[in-house]
Amino acid sequence: MTSAASPPSRRPAWAGRNYSLLAVAAFITTLGAHGALIASAFAVLDTGGSGGDVGLVAAARTLFLVIFLLVGGAVADRMPRHHVMVAANALNFLSQGAFALLVLQGDPKLWQMMALSALGGTGQAFFNPAAEGMLMASVSGEQASRAFAMFRMSMSGAAVGGAALGGAMVAAIGPGWVLAVDAAAFVVAGALRAFLDVSHIAPRQPGSGLLADMRDGWREFVGRPWLWTIVAQFSVVVAVVGAAESVFGPLVARDELGGAGPWGLALGAFGVGTILGGLLMMRWKPQRLLFAATLSVFSLALPSAALAVPVPIGALVVVMFVSGVTIEIFGVSWITALHQEIPEDKLSRVSAYDWFGSVAMVPLATALAGPAESAFGRTPALWGCAALVVLATTAVLFVPDVRNLRRRPPAVVVESAASTPLDSEVTPR
Repeated sequence: MTSAASPPSRRPAWAGRNYSLLAVAAFITTLGAHGALIASAFAVLDTGGSGGDVGLVAAARTLFLVIFLLVGGAVADRMPRHHVMVAANALNFLSQGAFALLVLQGDPKLWQMMALSALGGTGQAFFNPAAEGMLMASVSGEQASRAFAMFRMSMSGAAVGGAALGGAMVAAIGPGWVLAVDAAAFVVAGALRAFLDVSHIAPRQPGSGLLADMRDGWREFVGRPWLWTIVAQFSVVVAVVGAAESVFGPLVARDELGGAGPWGLALGAFGVGTILGGLLMMRWKPQRLLFAATLSVFSLALPSAALAVPVPIGALVVVMFVSGVTIEIFGVSWITALHQEIPEDKLSRVSAYDWFGSVAMVPLATALAGPAESAFGRTPALWGCAALVVLATTAVLFVPDVRNLRRRPPAVVVESAASTPLDSEVTPR
């Protein structure tokens, strides 16, 4: 008897099993996390807390994320990355579940919310480098950049949808239940990540120690001028853009644009831009990866400049949309360059330094935004944010490797994740 032919897969060739599991799990947690951001803020406010108290809870998470990032990167390169990811998801489930329980029981204390937020940040510090390393090791060949673009596009969609859904759910059922849903999302995502196919991977051999591994990652990081200069650039860019949009943006919206509604529309336009930017990068493969990526960063000065004027809300929506498109040009080109250039067994450590540079200055910048407005005025402070983006980005273009690093055919990518089979990690050297 002749067996029926197996139906053809509807997934593209580059979307292997591991990649698909990673994408679905990340979509679920991103959807929940962006709703939880709103829920945690309202949980603090509902107890009578101030805007400063909301900032303290958020800062506790960021602080512990920064403190443990480099350790998390080293651990993820010593152990199977999917084990680190599942353990981090379990920690996030416990912290967010306890947060939800406190809120539902009523009258949570500020110190309790800060402590649980810090615990969540610690879990994220171990998760982020492992997840980025696992993602880069799950794709191969000339379609890698398309896979990264699709992944980032789905995350952008989850972020936009999560914020909208979270806001509606907070209004309908209260912040405690939204936090509980986010905790459940970590359980589902962790279960999916536990099914990652690593059957063909030899156990990772530990090096000479955690500190030695961290030093080895540092040498890998500083030995590549294009890598450390762009991370230094983004330590400035992310900090000042974050200050402009989280501190000055709502103030300008309140005083000049008509309040929270128009500001939410502008932020939504940014989210839509990131989705369309992902679609663009699924088709466009710039040959000079980092040159194209760096040129796209100049547009991130536009929102600060637009708020400084300030422009009408229609113009601000266009500016935010353009910024969303161009940040995806950078993001996809950047992760493609890391995938091409960094040895697989060092991906998580390098990713940790990347994450560290991106978030380390954010708390300082947001803390200094208020004093800067008092000292110089809001408009000059916003023009200063725009100028810092332009100056930092211009400086990076003087680095020869940034201008000249080119996309290489998969066959010539040596000792990097690009030589990895589609559905597995490789054994480290």
